[in-house]
Amino acid sequence: MTEILFVVEEAAEGGYLARAVGTSIFTEADDLDQLRDAVRDAVRCHFEEADRPKAIRLHLVRDEVIAA
Repeated sequence: MTEILFVVEEAAEGGYLARAVGTSIFTEADDLDQLRDAVRDAVRCHFEEADRPKAIRLHLVRDEVIAA
């Protein structure tokens, strides 16, 4: 695997949630800088060094409601 993709969403109670696509990895943090560190740490813990993806992609999803 050369890359792993995480879908990042704002948590209802504040902060951010990140879920890996195709792999059972989930993490959360209060802000995006902390989330980047948490995602890196989660990937390091989940994969052996030889199997670890070379890149981590974060796909930020944001719901926005506007008046009609």
